Amino acid sequence: MKFGKLEDLSGIEFILPPDHPQTLSNLALQRLEKKKIYMGGTMWNIPKWKGKIFPAKTKADQMGVEYCKQFNTIELNATHYKIHGPDIISKWKNFSNEEFLFCPKFPNLITHYRRFLNSEGLTDEFLFAISHFEKKLGPSFIQLRPDYSPKYADRLVDYLKTIPEDFSLAIEFRHPEWFTGNSEAEKVWTLLEERNISAIISATAGRRDALHMRITSDTLILRFGGYDLDPSDEIRLTQWADRIKHWMQNGLNHVHIWMHQFNSITTPETCILFGEMLEEKTGIPVKVPSMIKEQRSLF
Repeated sequence: MKFGKLEDLSGIEFILPPDHPQTLSNLALQRLEKKKIYMGGTMWNIPKWKGKIFPAKTKADQMGVEYCKQFNTIELNATHYKIHGPDIISKWKNFSNEEFLFCPKFPNLITHYRRFLNSEGLTDEFLFAISHFEKKLGPSFIQLRPDYSPKYADRLVDYLKTIPEDFSLAIEFRHPEWFTGNSEAEKVWTLLEERNISAIISATAGRRDALHMRITSDTLILRFGGYDLDPSDEIRLTQWADRIKHWMQNGLNHVHIWMHQFNSITTPETCILFGEMLEEKTGIPVKVPSMIKEQRSLF
């Protein structure tokens, strides 16, 4: 995740802001007895995971299978660049286990190029394709362009209203004016709360304003931009574990963490670290990767 990525972390105070005033009142409307935490990365074709969490001789066409054994979700960026047909979606669905959820990103043809105009056909094609994930379809998400500001709020509201209300949806804001409480932005925030649409929180070093801490649904989606297990990662994750515990105690039902590390190389280690924290804090089992132990010769 390049969004908010900094080369130099000096001078950054990694302190989570307080909850948005609406958060606890929104959570009070939720509360399921069975709560779930999902955690994973953003891709599965990582050669450096071979011998780490994948068998050393894993072939390229088997990496997805091995990924699904190690994690229980993925931020599926492949769908951002191409609408994959039902045959590909069904293939991915079939090589995953029963607990796995795919979280596809909306196509950039809709979000970045057409900016939600004249997108009815593309949207129908995308929603039909990903429906073939069936029970393995998790929250799908819209990522707005960095220059998509609240002056386009009405257009976005109109588009969101075309999405079926029972469809699990999330949205990621990037333009700074979405976080200032202005009236145009509030049109969209209010709709999210009314329709149980998640507002993704992007935890990055360089865009602290994106830590809006406003929970608009029963699902938290956290995109965590790490620094390859720099000491700051553990500091930040510890704070997040405490906040997630607080939110789950107050009605949050589902948590999706999408871990971003440079080239994804240390994503498994980061998920293990965070998963242990979350399980200890919340008491909810968290699936994390199993590292392959180095085989030593007996002779």
